[in-house]
Amino acid sequence: MHIGFLGLGNMGAPMARNLLRAGHQLTVFDLSEAAVAGLVEAGATAAASPAALARTDVELIVSMLPAAAHVKSVYLGADGLLAHVRPGVLLIDSSTIDPLTAREVAAAARAHDNPMLDAPVSGGTGGAAAGTLTFMVGGSAEDFERGRPVLAAMGRNIVHCGGAGNGQVAKVANNLLLGISMLGVAEAMSLGVALGMDPTVLAGIINTSSGRCWSSDTYNPFPGVLENAPASRGYSGGFGTDLMLKDLGLASEAARQVRQPVFLGALAQQLYQAFSAQGNGALDFSAIINLYRKDAQA
Repeated sequence: MHIGFLGLGNMGAPMARNLLRAGHQLTVFDLSEAAVAGLVEAGATAAASPAALARTDVELIVSMLPAAAHVKSVYLGADGLLAHVRPGVLLIDSSTIDPLTAREVAAAARAHDNPMLDAPVSGGTGGAAAGTLTFMVGGSAEDFERGRPVLAAMGRNIVHCGGAGNGQVAKVANNLLLGISMLGVAEAMSLGVALGMDPTVLAGIINTSSGRCWSSDTYNPFPGVLENAPASRGYSGGFGTDLMLKDLGLASEAARQVRQPVFLGALAQQLYQAFSAQGNGALDFSAIINLYRKDAQA
């Protein structure tokens, strides 16, 4: 299949490479010439703009963009996809944006006779490289089945979440919980260690007891507890604090739009915002534990 791919950042580039490995023909666009050159070297063809990409004979287009403003520009702008793409081409946006924007863009696509799926991902850069991402997909069941084989070349778990925008709903809800749960684990680990507990022993107890969660048993924020967690490499790599802050902002805004209280989410957003303001935005979000640890603040 001839696929167009827009957005070749830390997530988009490895996703695009997996489409090439699966045997698809790929035409790509990104503002970074170096990112495009890397994909061209791997076998893709470069497009000069989103409009130029849309005017090719692509059968499906995937986008992975930083924020809602970029998605609106790429899809709805005068030089955007919908102004130039053929009717019938399936559009898949894997950016993480708010559900209402996803629904707005999907409605515009339908008006142009282009089916569209919102398909944000979970699994990070490691999952993108390994092709093991989880895709949370919003759109019609028919369009989901049409897009599933392409998504399966980039991910392992492809879940239909319901109508347009529901993929973003699932992503926002999941990451809201992730941000809150990491704060809970950070607080509990810091308290236990301050009271004289060995962190590895404490984590082992939590991970076999009722406090067990992914933030503890897979991504524990205390240094040295898990060898492969960002906490054991100075909180480098992983999922950045500013990315978590962005997702909590999306959750907060979505909650405001439907008048749904998110008490813990609001507190979590303030804590990550304070941590980012201290210059820690590029650190993995599990570094939030340093707000609690006296030795880290000394």
